Order: sequence, then C-alpha cells, then structure tokens
Amino acid sequence: MDDTIMHIPLLALRGINVLPNTIIHFDVKRKKSINALEEAMTNEQLVFLVAQKDPKEEKIVTDDLYTFGTISKIKQLIKLPGNIIRVLVEGMERGEIQSFVTEEPFIIAVVDKRSHQASGGSKEEEEALLRVTFKCLEDYSKVNPQYSTETIKNMLAIKDIGKLADSIASNINIPLESKQMILSEVDQVERLKLTIAILKNETELSRIEKDIQVQVKQKIDKNQKEYFLREQLKVIQDELGDKHGIGEEIAGYMGQLTKLKAPKKVKDKIEKEIGRIKKIPNGSSEGVVVRNYIECLLELPWNKTTKESKDMIKAEEILEQDHYGLKKVKERILEHLAVRKLSSKTNSPILCLVGPPGTGKTSIAKSIATALNRKYVRISLGGVRDEAEIRGHRRTYIGAMPGRIVNGLKQAGSSNPLMLFDEIDKMSTDFRGDPSSALLEVLDAEQNNKFRDHYIELPVDLSDVLFIATANSVQTIPRPLLDRLELIPVTSYTENEKMHIAAEHLIEKQKEKHGLKEEQLTFSQNALKKIINAYTKEAGVRSLERKLGEICRKAAKEVLTNVKSSIKITEQNLEKYLGIPMYTFDRIAEESQIGVVRGLAWTAVGGDTLSIEVNTMKGTGKFELTGQLGDVMKESAKAGISYIRSRAHELGIDEAFYKNTDIHIHIPEGAVPKDGPSAGITMATAMISALTNKPIKNDVGMTGEITLRGRVLPIGGLKEKLLAAKRAGITKVLLPIDNKKTMSEVDKEITRGLSIIYVSHMEEVLEHAVVVDKE
Repeated sequence: MDDTIMHIPLLALRGINVLPNTIIHFDVKRKKSINALEEAMTNEQLVFLVAQKDPKEEKIVTDDLYTFGTISKIKQLIKLPGNIIRVLVEGMERGEIQSFVTEEPFIIAVVDKRSHQASGGSKEEEEALLRVTFKCLEDYSKVNPQYSTETIKNMLAIKDIGKLADSIASNINIPLESKQMILSEVDQVERLKLTIAILKNETELSRIEKDIQVQVKQKIDKNQKEYFLREQLKVIQDELGDKHGIGEEIAGYMGQLTKLKAPKKVKDKIEKEIGRIKKIPNGSSEGVVVRNYIECLLELPWNKTTKESKDMIKAEEILEQDHYGLKKVKERILEHLAVRKLSSKTNSPILCLVGPPGTGKTSIAKSIATALNRKYVRISLGGVRDEAEIRGHRRTYIGAMPGRIVNGLKQAGSSNPLMLFDEIDKMSTDFRGDPSSALLEVLDAEQNNKFRDHYIELPVDLSDVLFIATANSVQTIPRPLLDRLELIPVTSYTENEKMHIAAEHLIEKQKEKHGLKEEQLTFSQNALKKIINAYTKEAGVRSLERKLGEICRKAAKEVLTNVKSSIKITEQNLEKYLGIPMYTFDRIAEESQIGVVRGLAWTAVGGDTLSIEVNTMKGTGKFELTGQLGDVMKESAKAGISYIRSRAHELGIDEAFYKNTDIHIHIPEGAVPKDGPSAGITMATAMISALTNKPIKNDVGMTGEITLRGRVLPIGGLKEKLLAAKRAGITKVLLPIDNKKTMSEVDKEITRGLSIIYVSHMEEVLEHAVVVDKE
C-alpha cells in the first residue's frame, strides 16, 4: 500500500473544522463518534476529523461529509457526566477521503495524505504575498480590536505561506464554508491568495458592522437624552401644577400617527402640524384650530375599508326580503356585483333613483349597503344653499369645519361606504355659491379619486365610495350634474304591490311598534284595498303606513280597556277606525257627453285623470282657458285649434267658427296647477266634440301630444297614467303609437282589463273616441 494512503477512524464534526498545526478541544456524545475515538486510542491515537455539510443533522451519513479533512492526533480524553467525552486534538496534515471501509459501529475511511505541495511560485512572489497578507492582518486587527496583539504578532511571525494561511483560518472568525475552502486548497500559493480574499472581505464586513454599531449607539444616546429631558420636563410641569402638559398631548398624537395607515403626504402634514403645536403658547386660539385639524385628519379612515360582499345570491335575498318590487334598482345592483366579481378595478356606479315620494328610494339604499356589506351614510341635501356644506370651510374662518362628504367618511369609519345623497333635486343657489357645482367633482368617477375639501387641504380618494342619489324629479337638477348620474326610475306602486307591501312589511312593523301581538289585530284583504283606495292617494306607501299606525293605536286602546281581546279590520268596520273615506276617485260618467273627454296625467305623487270640459257659444271668436293651466298646456290648446281650423271642412265644422264662436276650455280642479304637452289630443278631441255636437265615449281615456298636422307624439309616465285609468273605471285607453315599444316595461297586472289602442294621427283618435250615430 502507498505510504500516502491510510485506513483511519473517522470523526464527524458539526459546525467546526480543524486545520493542520492547530490544537482544539470539543465535546463528543454521538455513539458512532465515541466508538471512533476508542478505536483511535488503540491505534497510534490518530483520527480523521471532517466537517458535516449540514451541522443540524444528528445522524452521521457519509454523503453529508466534506471530502477534505485533517489527520489529527488525540492529545487528551476526559469523560464527563451524561456519557459525554471532551477530547483535545492536534491537527497534523490534510487528507482527502477516497472511500469508506466500513460505517458500523464507526466509520473507517481510506484517506490520501495531502502534504504541502510546492507553491509553484518564485521567492519574490511568496515575499509579495506575505507582505499583502501582513497588511490585510493589520487592517483586520484595526476594525476587530477584540483579537489580542499577541495572536496577531504570532501570525505575523510565520514565514511559511501554507502554515500562515492555515493559522489565519484557525484564528480568525470566518464562516465554516470559507475555512473548508482553505482546507480543501492543497496548493500553498493559491491557498494564501484565497485567504487574502476572504480576509479582505471579512475586514470590509467588520468595518460596515462597526459603522452600523456607531450609528445605533448614537441613536440610542439621542433617545436616552430625549427621554431624560422629557422626564425633567414632566417634573417641572408637575411642580407648576400642569399635570397634563403639552408633551403628553403631543405624545398621544404621535402614538396615533404611528398606528395611522395613511399616505405619506398625509402623515407628513400631520407631523408638521404637531410640530406647530410645540411653538404655540398655551391658551392661544390658534392652538385650538391646529388641534381640531390634527384630530380631524387622525379620525379620517385613510385606506381603511370594509370587505365588499360579492355573494350575488345573498345580496338578492336581502334586497327581496326588505323591499317588494323595485326590479330595476335590484337588477342594477346585482349587475354591479357581477362586474365587481369579474374585475375589482371597475369604479363604483353613481346611481340616481328618481320617483315619487314614499316609493322606497331611501330605504332601498340602506338595504343595498347591507347587501354589499358596506357602511351606510345618508347626506340630506334638501334646502342646502352653501357650497361650503359640500367642500367645507377654509381654516382661516372662525368655526371652520370639513364638508359633509368628509364628515360622512368620518361617520362611516370606512373609505368605501355607500353614501346616499337624499333629495338631490331640492338644492338651491344663493350668494354663498352653488352646491350642485361642488358635487360635479364628487360625482365624476374620473376626478373623485383626488377630491379636495377646503378644510382638509389634502386629496381624499372617493373612488371606492358607492354614491346613490334620490330625487322626485330631474327637472330641477342642473344638466352638468344630471349628466354624471345614472338615472333609474322608481315608479308608483300598483294597488297589488301596495297590498303586498302592507301585508308583508307595514302591518308587522306597525304592530311591533305599538306593542300588539300577531293574533290581537288582523286585516281582511278588502279592508286593505279600501284603505289604499279611499283613505290614501299617493304613489308610495307613506300615507298607507300612517293609516295603519292610526288603526293600531285605536286597536291598542281597545285591547287595554278590555273592550276586545282580538280585532279584525274589515271593509264594514273600517270607518270606525279611520272615519269617512277621504278620497273618491273621479269615476267615469254614466253616459257619453258632448265636449267632455277624460285625459290621463302624471304628477309627482303618481297618475291621475283629468276631465277636460269644452263649451262653445255664439260670440266673436274668443278663446278662453281656465283651471290654472301652464304655458305648455296653453300652447297645446292653441295647436289643437290650429289643427281644427285646417281640417274644419273634413270634420264638418263651420270654417268661420273661429270668428263667430267663443270656445271655453276648463280643466277641474281649478285650484290645482297643471302643465305639460300630453293633454294635446284630449283638448283637441273635446273641442271637436263640442263644435260638431257629437258625444265622446265615456269609457275612453287618452293621452298624447298633438302637432299642427294632427300627428300624435309620445309621452312619459305611462305606468302611472294607466294605473289612474284603471282606478277611474276607464276600459279603453288611446296611446301614441311611439309608446308601444315602452309598454314591455309595464307589468301585465296593470294592463289587465284595459283595451290599449295605439294611434298615430288625430283621425284615428276620433275614430275610436267619438260615439257613432246608430242610424
């Protein structure tokens, strides 16, 4: 066998390695390692020390061992309690594992001795390397004063470049991987070059570490100084009787600022204002302004949101549970949810619910907030005249405060609430500005991500807010503001819808409010129907709810006075609780009349019928209109006269009627103002009937605008007008042909029992409306 090859017990090391010419001690407790030591003691006390690649691995595995190690001589063994052996070894020379003879009960390795090889360099090169190494050692010792001068001097005294590299690796605190690289390098010149590179890197790291330590120490010293000064200040304040000094207040603000999740610009602004407080004398009015401003900024929900629910089924259930009808509103919200589920980047819609009072516009907004899991904030805009109500007041004014938008966000405690602008059509303008113009920025999806309140003076992101507005009419909403709103009509409730709402919501609500149990008060279907038709006249259900509340109060009195234990409201006993009926609908006449035509009208509180009356008398061609008619309605009447004059011959009317006949149009009730173009064909028909002395069918109702050529133009408020026609007992309704396409939006329940006839010209209107002589 070659003298350089030897079979030797192997001892695996964890976290350390041993280099030649080094004496080191360590503890051994693994069974396989103890067996290797015992074997070594019986065989020249030699053992091969090699490091594990994974120091955490408890089990000794040959694949986990480095190839290079050190052939070492055991100098001393000491047995310690707990079956632990402390061993002192001296590294002799390098060795490289060639193979393993056995692994149990300990590892015996075949090791190739790797004595120092010739450096392959000249004497001058070795001398140069030694100088560089000595310089590196000096630099290292300067930034690592913990190493003794004696250790450095001993290393500087070594002239053998191979031993010098091993000595540096043993004495300097470098990573295990770096030591293993030096151990694995057999060539002495290359080994020292590698050592120099590692030493330079460690020197630089030590220098950086020292700089960091100096900076940390300076900061700690500064903090300690501040702490000492603050403690002194507290003592001084206590002596002066100022126990709650400004320092405590500032500390409170700074604590809140640290926890605040706000944009950097906002935090910088708050910090700047806190700095101002330190300079403001106690009791100064400016200090109050600054404190209010800081507290307002700290209370705002910067980047604080509630997680929006995207469960469409649950949202639909909530909306259906809380409100009957309102299909378009519910459908639009579910569409929004569907889009948000597919793309979270989409902006929230800006909806405007337009409809008569009491139709559930405000309450549906609250249900939408619940369905979407958003906070709900209601801002009433009715009667708002000042622009500062929206944008806030500038801080230069005494008593300045943020606007309603920012206050709404504070109230919600979330940056993505549902914000309801109630009665957006009731705003007005005066010398203080136009609030509707201030809303233009708020309700513009492209601009509201940087909304600026005059008080806050910082951009506030409103892009996540879901805005919903309500209005009774769009006529008073300025055009630029209207352009930013997505209009959703909320139409009047039908009789059937009111019955459902009363039975499913209102009765239970009123009984609970008045402390009545389920069995103590019941309503018959006919009684409900009579309450709706004879005691209320509205598009919504507010009056209906009040009437039900009135019945509940009287029923509660009867129950408490032991008059009755349970009460059933029927059509027969209804007057006992509500008195005589308040409303009687203008029913159709029993027979057809001359010059009397029933028109259909739309009002802010729903639909109604108008009985248009025309009288003709011999005279000088006077044309009179009474019944508080508006300008548009008067112009429609004049257009009707012009049409009749142009068609007088075909209609069988004296062509000179406008010279010798006075015409008087009256539309009761006289105290109620009326306007709009939709009564055009009705007035023209009534005038033709009076001039031709031909009666108009009593069961016919009509609506439509007339042109000078007799064309019939489309109208709005179709659903409300048809409901009014049904209430009045009209069975045949004449509608403009252009309204045929909108009939698909009207429930079949409304048109049931009505004969709808579409007309395009006055000739068709007369054909269906005039009573034909039975000859």
